[in-house]
Amino acid sequence: METEEKSKKLPMKFEDLGLSDKILEAIKACGYDTPTPIQEKAIPIIFMARDVVGLAQTGTGKTAGFTLPMIDILDGGRAKARMPRSLILSPTRELAAQIAENFDTYGKNSKLTKALLIGGSSMEKQIRKLERGVDVLIATPGRLMDLFERGKILLNDIKILVIDEADRMLDMGFIPDIEKICALLPTTRQTLLFSATMPAEIKHLTKKFLSNPKEIVVTPPASTADTVEQFYVKTTPRSKDTTLEAIIKQEKVKNAFIFCNRKRDVDALSKWLKKRGHCAQAMHGDLAQSKRMETLEQFKKGEITLLVCSDVAARGIDVDNVSHVFNYDVPFNPDDYVHRIGRTGRAGLKGRAWMLITKYDDKYLAAMEQRTGQSISYTELFSEKSSPKPRSVSAKNSERIPKRKQNQKPGRCSSGNCSKKELDAASVIGFGDETPAFFNH
Repeated sequence: METEEKSKKLPMKFEDLGLSDKILEAIKACGYDTPTPIQEKAIPIIFMARDVVGLAQTGTGKTAGFTLPMIDILDGGRAKARMPRSLILSPTRELAAQIAENFDTYGKNSKLTKALLIGGSSMEKQIRKLERGVDVLIATPGRLMDLFERGKILLNDIKILVIDEADRMLDMGFIPDIEKICALLPTTRQTLLFSATMPAEIKHLTKKFLSNPKEIVVTPPASTADTVEQFYVKTTPRSKDTTLEAIIKQEKVKNAFIFCNRKRDVDALSKWLKKRGHCAQAMHGDLAQSKRMETLEQFKKGEITLLVCSDVAARGIDVDNVSHVFNYDVPFNPDDYVHRIGRTGRAGLKGRAWMLITKYDDKYLAAMEQRTGQSISYTELFSEKSSPKPRSVSAKNSERIPKRKQNQKPGRCSSGNCSKKELDAASVIGFGDETPAFFNH
């Protein structure tokens, strides 16, 4: 028995990874003592100055996996004006801001300087920071190329390049910019690329711009669902709003992400929820950056309970202790489903994810179960008779809709002379529960 216990592998500690005392002190202040699998595997390799390809989802601790060693590697050096020493490329402003927060948290005992180059923020302030010299430059591709073409930044002293969320870069059309940026950097740099998936375009990127990279693969992304209970309910396009509200009322929702596939639905659903008395707010790519950052901060503080958002806006956002995720729209890509439900059940905590499915969405369900390796439980919620009226047809207007006579054809009123209101009402009745989305919005 004693021999068996000794043979068991003890969990690795941050002290075993070669990090400096200053970093360890900052980690301890955050309450962490055990690295995640991606941190355990990546940090020693990064210290060896090897190029790295890391396959890991958001929520696995990969951001700290590269920020922690970077702080130690860069500590002690000094950047020249307009010549950053390291570059981290991020697909979204929100993710870039979170990476910057990581450097603030773990680098508080170091004297490294950083700059955040993202759209929607003052370019003049960013230029002033660059002119003073920065050790760490965190940027979205568009703003970086803009400042480079204006001659405000030089890239010939970059020693470490990080390409984060490479597959999302591909989805957003940033790969040509990434290739341009890589071609401008010194060939002797160290490159770290992280991606949730490895499509052919990303493989080509790694072969072209990385030198003999060490590939690190952590537990498959589906494992992020181990702490998340998954459910789905069947509804109709016309009843989705009231179905969602019924779930919210049934569940003990502390806070939640609500995902829609379209920006216009994000706005419409957010407004409807607010009218129903819920503390909700919208977040999508068309909002000003200042508004998006303000909304996210309010959500983190608990001032907003329901964050209605698009995939692009929520990608890579880490918020502690999120109790629920609601898929108002079924994602078309099973990878997006994994990303969405990964917003809850983080850091070993339990979470619950709900999905609203219409008859048009059944074909996507099997793909999501296959992707996660888990079944999604079907749940019956409530009687439709007791549910409130959906926002697509108000109670006042529904009373005006005339009943169709037995032999009356859909879309026609009983008399030959119909008013416009009667015609409109009769037309909507013809769709029944399958009212198209454009009638709802």
